[in-house]
Amino acid sequence: MTSQGTNDEGIRFVFYGRVSTEDRQDPEVSRGWQLQSAMRLIEGHGTIVREYFDVGQSRSVVWKRRPQASALLADVANPRRDFDAIVISEPQRAFSGPQFSNIYPTLQHYGVDVWLPEVGGRFDAKSDVHDLLMMIFGGLGAAERRVVQRRVIGAMEAATINAGRFLGGRPPYGYVIGDAGPHPHPAKAADGIREHQLDVDPAAASVVQRIFQMRLDGAGFRTIASRLNAEGIPCPSAHDRRRNPHRRADGWQAATIRAILENARYTGHQVWGRFQRFDRLVDPTDASAGTLVRFRRSEPERVVSSTNPSHEALISVEDFERVQATLKRSTASSRSAPRSPRTTTTPYLLRGLLHCGICGRKMEGSRTRSTDIYYRCRVRDTVPGATSDHPSNVMFREDWLIHGLDNWLRAVFSPENIEETVEAMFSATEPSMADVARREAVDRRLREAESKLSRFKEALAAGVDPHLAAAWINDAQKEVVEARAEQTTLTTSAAATLTREELRAIVTDFSLLTTRLGQVASTVRAEIYATLGVRITYDPSTSSVEAEVSPTHEMLGKTSVRGGT
Repeated sequence: MTSQGTNDEGIRFVFYGRVSTEDRQDPEVSRGWQLQSAMRLIEGHGTIVREYFDVGQSRSVVWKRRPQASALLADVANPRRDFDAIVISEPQRAFSGPQFSNIYPTLQHYGVDVWLPEVGGRFDAKSDVHDLLMMIFGGLGAAERRVVQRRVIGAMEAATINAGRFLGGRPPYGYVIGDAGPHPHPAKAADGIREHQLDVDPAAASVVQRIFQMRLDGAGFRTIASRLNAEGIPCPSAHDRRRNPHRRADGWQAATIRAILENARYTGHQVWGRFQRFDRLVDPTDASAGTLVRFRRSEPERVVSSTNPSHEALISVEDFERVQATLKRSTASSRSAPRSPRTTTTPYLLRGLLHCGICGRKMEGSRTRSTDIYYRCRVRDTVPGATSDHPSNVMFREDWLIHGLDNWLRAVFSPENIEETVEAMFSATEPSMADVARREAVDRRLREAESKLSRFKEALAAGVDPHLAAAWINDAQKEVVEARAEQTTLTTSAAATLTREELRAIVTDFSLLTTRLGQVASTVRAEIYATLGVRITYDPSTSSVEAEVSPTHEMLGKTSVRGGT
């Protein structure tokens, strides 16, 4: 935000603008011409006292979820605000679909006018023409976004099919990103932008070839994963931690093996479109809350590949097709196998919320032959190198906890305990069992990485191929560095601090939800737990449970209140 001065006699305006990075516009240039257009519109009527300008935010995102737009709405509600009206020079950039009609009643309630070039000045809510114009511009904004999406998709499909270009993202395991010379677009090449390609990663490429060969020899996904884990070969996320910081890097899994076997880029042809974006409503009962961008696997006909090879192949086309045939047979066999009928539609109320206090991983839901629901952690059987202190199978029954959890939530968010809860959330500093589990997991990773590094150095001294040993040592050194960095982060990080007023508003909003826990359907109940940010950690060594709630918006930071039983 920057100040443009004030005017005691005229109208005090704030300027709102938005620029998308999809079409590679320069944010500063876009802001400049939008601001100049706004200043011409209000010339002689007042001055701009503040700016709100969103960069890189899609127009499909509602105002409440755009950083600058949401700040503007918050300032609108402030009785001591220092402006009278909002000026917007590009309504098709600021609004998409019905967004204007959703927020204008709020602006009108607080007495804030909106000025737009298309209506020649102040928007008049009583004018049918003004209403029609804003509906048109909302539709134009949504249509322009769809046009940009179609153009981008078409261009990327053409670049893949005709030129076999690498279009970004993490390289597949077995490859690294290499330099392919100047960018084919002359203007970008003049700016020094380079094109990229997939180069072979020797250490990982040999592992990919082994995986395909083992599959052709009849090995299953779990068998292949177990062999690689037994040999101490780093899994893809451990091999390249810099590009996979969001993954656990705790060994090969069956799903990882399958993903590698299904990736056609190992044949040397570039592939694009395996996943597609779609918009999902934030709240299905309230379309005005906007949408979130999600991804799902594309239908086979939407996936395109390069006509000619674009990089060095690790697997022949013939071997790849033979492997795909085995995958199709196993899939068809599993689908044709008879399945037991579903006996109940009751959801797992604690799905994704219950964690093991030893390893920190989420516990999986399962049912017994009766209707009892259990959660279990089998990390020792499924994750290589799991601590020997971890029981083979940690079990916890759902109905042991639900009643106590509901009572605790009602007490935490009850009106008479609001001040106590706010104070607890404001001042909480002690690490939770979950925090301790995360720290212990990182410590184990560091010990394992240091142990591997020592073994690889000994292997090099014993006469192992220096090139292969060097790759192993480099991978182990990266693991050590990353584990130490994560240790430092866990040691020095602290939860973002909210004001008591912000926390009080949050706690008050959730008070009504908790009073209805026993009155709603199970599916709604599970959604309430998720909305409250419930996280439960079970420590089997002490048979104790610790529950946390973190009912805050991501942009406000994370704070929580805990309780144990």
